[in-house]
Amino acid sequence: LEEVPLEVLRQRESKWLDMLNNWDKWMAKKHKKIRLRCQKGIPPSLRGRAWQYLSGSKVKLEQNIGKFDELDLLPGDPKWLDVIERDLHRQFPFHEMFVSRGGHGQQDLFRVLKAYTLYRPEEGYCQAQAPIAAVLLMHMPAEQAFWCLVQICEKYLPGYYSEKLEAIQLDGQILFSLLHKVSPVAYKHLSKQKIDPILYMTEWFMCAFSRTLPWSSVLRVWDMFFCEGVKIIFRVGLVLLKHTLGSSDKLKSCQGQYETMERLRALSPKIMQETFLVQEVIELPVTERQIEREH
Repeated sequence: LEEVPLEVLRQRESKWLDMLNNWDKWMAKKHKKIRLRCQKGIPPSLRGRAWQYLSGSKVKLEQNIGKFDELDLLPGDPKWLDVIERDLHRQFPFHEMFVSRGGHGQQDLFRVLKAYTLYRPEEGYCQAQAPIAAVLLMHMPAEQAFWCLVQICEKYLPGYYSEKLEAIQLDGQILFSLLHKVSPVAYKHLSKQKIDPILYMTEWFMCAFSRTLPWSSVLRVWDMFFCEGVKIIFRVGLVLLKHTLGSSDKLKSCQGQYETMERLRALSPKIMQETFLVQEVIELPVTERQIEREH
């Protein structure tokens, strides 16, 4: 874990406090500065609050006062309740919040996920929403986490959690064509092995890497993701593919389809390490425009 010196952290905290207290002004005039600060990492003490401002979920909550409580009181559709119930103990089982069955963390997770199925009955529940909601709950109360989840599902990753997974398949194809530019070697290898992107990128994208990366890297990626949107998720995926399959040296041990998939399932800790990964993601020249063009 990268230890930020206390002095630096304090300075960052006061800068972020100033920003959060004058948010509209900052958003209007100094968006670039916000982006740079998100790239440096949001101070842990303010992360939950910052994510709500960045995602627009704070405004959404204010526009819907009482809505979460209303959904919370409804019984919910039994077909979703069972599935959600079964998934609760699988989310971050070693985290103190979620360790005990029926503990407050699992209860809140159930409430947030159930509320979403009532808020969007046509979408219902998708398993990948559980780790997302769990990460949010580690940073904010249930009502705030709910609106943050709504923003992720509707604004950041629209269509990801619908039944047919069309959006994720499309983004898999986009990721693959971007890989051609970022790492022709990795692209050629995956093409030759006929490995469909959906096989390795589904969990990455749908869980926003919360089940893939070490915790400190997850938080840094989310800081940037809330600020800059889905292109950050693409960049992380491209960095991982490039550093796992991007040279003939690395491909020596990935002769076949099976070996390649195993390698992508067990990524090297070195490339997922916070400082290395974040720097690579920031420097990777993949823009929103390129992603839209591929789309």
